[in-house]
Amino acid sequence: MNTSTDSSPAERQQRAARQQAVVAALQAVLPTHAVLYTPEDTTPYECDGLTAYRERPLVVALPETYEQVQAVLKACHALDVPVVARGAGTGLSGGAMPHKLGVTLSLAKFNKILKMDPVSRTAVVQGGVRNLAISEAAAPHGLYYAPDPSSQIACTIGGNVAENAGGVHCLKYGLTVHNVIKVKGFTIEGDAVEFGGEALDAPGYDLLALVIGSEGMLAVTTEVTVKLVPKPLLARCIMASFDDIRKAGDAVAAVIAAGIIPAGLEMMDKPMTAAVEDYVHAGYDLSAAAILLCESDGTPEEVDEEIGRMSEVLRRCGATAIAVSRDEAERLKFWSGRKNAFPASGRISPDYMCMDSTIPRKRVADILLAIAEMEKKYQLRCANVFHAGDGNLHPLILFDANDPDQLHRCELFGAEILETSVAMGGTVTGEHGVGIEKLNSMCVQFSAAENEQMFGVKRAFDSKGLLNPGKVIPTLQRCAEYGKMLVRGGQIKHPELERF
Repeated sequence: MNTSTDSSPAERQQRAARQQAVVAALQAVLPTHAVLYTPEDTTPYECDGLTAYRERPLVVALPETYEQVQAVLKACHALDVPVVARGAGTGLSGGAMPHKLGVTLSLAKFNKILKMDPVSRTAVVQGGVRNLAISEAAAPHGLYYAPDPSSQIACTIGGNVAENAGGVHCLKYGLTVHNVIKVKGFTIEGDAVEFGGEALDAPGYDLLALVIGSEGMLAVTTEVTVKLVPKPLLARCIMASFDDIRKAGDAVAAVIAAGIIPAGLEMMDKPMTAAVEDYVHAGYDLSAAAILLCESDGTPEEVDEEIGRMSEVLRRCGATAIAVSRDEAERLKFWSGRKNAFPASGRISPDYMCMDSTIPRKRVADILLAIAEMEKKYQLRCANVFHAGDGNLHPLILFDANDPDQLHRCELFGAEILETSVAMGGTVTGEHGVGIEKLNSMCVQFSAAENEQMFGVKRAFDSKGLLNPGKVIPTLQRCAEYGKMLVRGGQIKHPELERF
């Protein structure tokens, strides 16, 4: 676990001198109250939603205008000071964890919706606007913003852009990258940049898709233009119970194979169902090995037809019980458990580490059975909830961070889940990003040459490597050390690491 403890008097002295210089530079461009540097003021910024790793920043900057953001970046660039942009801090991969000799740049005050255009079905919002606030503002026009991560009541659109966030309805409506048409911000040098545009296509390379999901490594997002979609006339949800994990997994693949694209298709295993039912009382079947939530939206006629088709597929795949929401209140009740899976897990364990990987839909049951074996191996519990329709897993490994051995076993458990996902034809992340959590696992998925190509893109935007350094892309040395560790442990699973 990283901490803010310096190991020697010399390092403490160096930190103090560096802090003094950075504070002086930032106070020259920001109001005094917008520059935080005392331990009691900077400690609240020491981690994001991945609480197992913490680091206190050197300074926290709280700009209020675009000009102030620009000035902060120019000052940091001149001093060679790392900058970590931060939204609401709800990320789950350590992407917003501070650099101990750097500045945390908070965009919390950029929370204005600048333009709502119901004719073009777009909204222009600042980077610190909450995800759900966009839909709330669009509601009077019969519109909403489709990506709906579970943290949507708190997470910001700038953070969504950084991580390419999804949500329970991403199967039908897409991820952030499919629902954003323009991003404005600044480079580390303080240069204004704009990606995408309001037309159907933008000239030159598609850099919009590059910056979305870049985890704050290429630019600092200050303004986003999003697409809005019409609110469907009706939405209904099926809650289907299965007495066997494999039957539930096969049902997911069968629904998609039938040519049906549900608005949402989510899965929870028995431990997760028990946790959320005790928390929100959504009416889940506690005897089921797994439950599926399958939603249909559209016109009443479309919904009735699709609900009928999905129910037929689920029964054919062995569903032991099927309930269909009778009204909007019951639909929201069905979803309340899924939306509260993370806080529910916090009630049954001191800490949890939420993993995030993707696998082919046909391997859903295989990965769940593999995770069950890992629980025995690492002697830790794991509750599973995920976007089954697109194979995006969210295993929650339960542990106590106050026990160093449990934290170590949790890290190994998480790494094996990610590596198994890659071995099954998947990826090490779906929507939570790499951050610091998955750096080692990036060595498993990508070769040294591929990682170097990603570093090349990084250098094109940030030649000094000051924006969110030490995250997302592993160095060759890190991959070599990780490969040697796996060799010593007899855990080599991927040819990319065998050469070390």
